[in-house]
Amino acid sequence: MVAILDTQERQSELLQIRQDKLRALTESGRSPYLRTRCDVTHLASDITGNFEALEGSKVSLAGRQMSKRDMGRAFFCDLQDMSGRVQLYVKTDDLGQEAFDEFKRWDIGDIIAVSGTVFRTKRGEISVHAHGVELLSKSLRPLPEKYHGLTDTETRYRRRYVDLIVNPEIKEVFVKRSKTIAAIRAFLDGEGFLEVETPVLHTLDTGAAARPFRTHLNALDMQMHLRIELELFLKRLIVGGIDRVYELGRIFRNEGMSVRHNPEFTMCELYRAYTDYYGMMDIIERLFAHVAERVTGSRAVTYQGGTADLTPPWPRLTMTQAVKDIAGVDYNDWQTDADAREALAARGLPCRADMTRGECLYAVFEEKCEHTLRGPVFITEYPVEVSPLAKRCARDPLFTERFEFFINGWEMGNAFTELNDPADQRARFARQLEIRKAEGVAASMDEDFLCAMEYGMPPAGGLGFGVDRLVMLLTDSPSIRDVLLFPTMRPEAGQ
Repeated sequence: MVAILDTQERQSELLQIRQDKLRALTESGRSPYLRTRCDVTHLASDITGNFEALEGSKVSLAGRQMSKRDMGRAFFCDLQDMSGRVQLYVKTDDLGQEAFDEFKRWDIGDIIAVSGTVFRTKRGEISVHAHGVELLSKSLRPLPEKYHGLTDTETRYRRRYVDLIVNPEIKEVFVKRSKTIAAIRAFLDGEGFLEVETPVLHTLDTGAAARPFRTHLNALDMQMHLRIELELFLKRLIVGGIDRVYELGRIFRNEGMSVRHNPEFTMCELYRAYTDYYGMMDIIERLFAHVAERVTGSRAVTYQGGTADLTPPWPRLTMTQAVKDIAGVDYNDWQTDADAREALAARGLPCRADMTRGECLYAVFEEKCEHTLRGPVFITEYPVEVSPLAKRCARDPLFTERFEFFINGWEMGNAFTELNDPADQRARFARQLEIRKAEGVAASMDEDFLCAMEYGMPPAGGLGFGVDRLVMLLTDSPSIRDVLLFPTMRPEAGQ
């Protein structure tokens, strides 16, 4: 406790010192917040990465002062900008005594501008010999100590802005995230898909299993919901004649949080008329291989010590066969729904009294098989009971033309041949509503979507995948919060 108090007192003292410095600057008419523009000609990486071409050239930079080494009548310091760091050499004779004395009072973390000449020190360090320096913004809070750093995970997530300053290497994760999204767009645009935006606020609670966030629209005095999927609006566009359509959008689900789940996350959903789930398999194989190559330089992705080769084609396995091979449970041995429920009970798996064979098969798959699928692998032909929007298999109408694909034991995405029979769709929506009401969960029938289908929806394939999990895979990140700049967090005490 004494150590904690000492640290708090020290922090308070440092804060006061910096406040005093700011007050002195302001009172002398030299507020560091007056400058509105700074002409920057180069980034730090331009200088360190292209020294031979720039040696002897005059440059102007701006960034955060990250270190300072007093050499008497000169200082060496490090300037950090968005591209990296470069060393500055600041000397009394170049600035003049008054400006040099002012520079000496600046703190680690201050935002500064510098103009000077590119050179290499006697020790071989690429540097900028400063001819002029200017304080652009005062840092009133000291950065974490150099050797202790910002290591507490919770604090890093809460104060990502500090994390980015003192752990600049984590910025590469978010650079790769941006490249991932750009690569997805480039691939789909090249395939002739049209990117669109659909409503985030929905009037109906239509989610199959996910619970929505609810809000109130004052203008119309009505309850609304943040979307839990992109699907139904995009399929309306297929009806409307936009045959290839996709959306990259934020999704909101009022559910649990874990290393792979955040209440708001990014999804990509795409729909293509006149194809089926085999066409979707082809697209996702080529899309993931393309993105991995663009972002990491290779189709073989290393994650937490393992490797997943995303080169097409990927293996394909029906759910019935996967459950039989992995869990030793043969769906075809169940003659009735009661047989299936008894099999679940014998294995200690939770089971509702009204569960069907298909629902029991899916439950075994989720509990016993998913986590073993290192992948990439397609699991196909899902039971119709758990696939309310997928077309039935012609050879067995108890199953659907649906697949999910798995990498590293994670479900990465979901796809199917779209159901385009409005009567069948209405019947499945009704079954879905019964289940949700039995669970005490509110739900609504989307009559407008059914109306759209009654105008005629062409045969189509559709798929959706989580962008955050893909970024986790491509950046070898163990938690989804590592790939979200500002993940959802419980407020700190007193906030």
